[in-house]
Amino acid sequence: MSYELNEDQQDCLQELINVAMGQASDQLARYLDTFVFLTVPSIDLVDGEGLTESLVNDEESTSMVSQGFFGYEGIRGEAILVYQHQDSDRLADLLGYEPDELSIEEQLIDISSILTTTFLNVFAGQIENQMSYSAPRLMSSVEGSLSEHLDQLSFDCDTALKVNINYQVTDYSFNCEMVLLIPAEAIENIKAVIDRILESF
Repeated sequence: MSYELNEDQQDCLQELINVAMGQASDQLARYLDTFVFLTVPSIDLVDGEGLTESLVNDEESTSMVSQGFFGYEGIRGEAILVYQHQDSDRLADLLGYEPDELSIEEQLIDISSILTTTFLNVFAGQIENQMSYSAPRLMSSVEGSLSEHLDQLSFDCDTALKVNINYQVTDYSFNCEMVLLIPAEAIENIKAVIDRILESF
């Protein structure tokens, strides 16, 4: 079975993602009272091995927060927020917390939940869906830890649609990457939803 999106499907999904990430970045900008810069998102079909390699860059300097999402019509996946260590140290200033008010881990989960739920709620609204979420989970970028986490997910990541979105908070030199993983069994479902949207035009 081919999980590739055709050109029209790819363009439609890209537009849905653009709208959702724009609103997520706007909410983040209002929350932080600063400007959030976005880069063009990428959409790729990856296998399990390629996925782990693409997420693990520097084992000593990255933290990740992973959160599952579940919608109607078999739309589901995992959202992973990737942070560099130096950016994690800026979170207290960025979020307006006192130095000892929350741990770095709690701050990472806090900002990750804002980005994940805002983006996916807007995305779901565009396709007339509704999302629920699992509890966010903090993990390191160590390859074994990431592989173990992916193995524990309720779906198979041997083939997945991978969406990369980068958020850059210029006033604080803060960057984070959102990676959405849509497993093989959900790709066909999301393609069906996209086809229905395309037919309405």
